[in-house]
Amino acid sequence: MNMKAQKPLPQAQTQVQVDLSDADTMKCEDCGNSVFIPAYFIKRLSPIVSPTGKEALIPIQVYSCGNCGKVPEKLKQDVEG
Repeated sequence: MNMKAQKPLPQAQTQVQVDLSDADTMKCEDCGNSVFIPAYFIKRLSPIVSPTGKEALIPIQVYSCGNCGKVPEKLKQDVEG
């Protein structure tokens, strides 16, 4: 008989049902448009603090207005912090 400790059986994940009609649609602060497209902030990491010792460019995805291109302030604050 095998006396080794065994991994626990994985638990079934419960999916939460979310009614999106209860969610607010985000609108552009400048033009009121509600369609956004992916955009990126690029952060430059100095070789001094980079784990590889080389300069690194790190893309951070945000969303910009599909009409005027503005990135919502909330998203900018999260990136520029």
